[in-house]
Amino acid sequence: MDTVADAALEQLLRTRGHRVTRPRRAVWEVLRTARGHLTVEQVALAADALGHDVDLASIYRSLDLLEELGLARSSRLGDSDASRWELAHPDEHFHLVCTSCGEVDHHVGSLVAQVRDHLDAGHGFDVDSVELTVTGRCTRCRDADA
Repeated sequence: MDTVADAALEQLLRTRGHRVTRPRRAVWEVLRTARGHLTVEQVALAADALGHDVDLASIYRSLDLLEELGLARSSRLGDSDASRWELAHPDEHFHLVCTSCGEVDHHVGSLVAQVRDHLDAGHGFDVDSVELTVTGRCTRCRDADA
């Protein structure tokens, strides 16, 4: 694990009046090393693979706290009811969700800023955050059906 990032997590937890616990460290490690967006069940499997024995209730609580602290971000992507988790990041991108394989990718560009500007200037709406999700088929799935 990255000791600098771990030390920052521990300092933030303590500064905000929270204990540094084994489940919180395990969930943080999973999110920092994850590739992609994980469901709670996937976080549990990844924690187990890293040698951490953490129950689902502790994972849910840890994810909620990390989100409250601004370190993690949940998104509802596609038709699934399950939230998917990742490290927190600015919302200047949108999610591309493949309806065939479920793969999620980020697309970075100026479109989110344009949406923010449009909503502010055109509708007087002060945007707090933007969560844009686009569903379709990824190149791999499209090519497989060709």
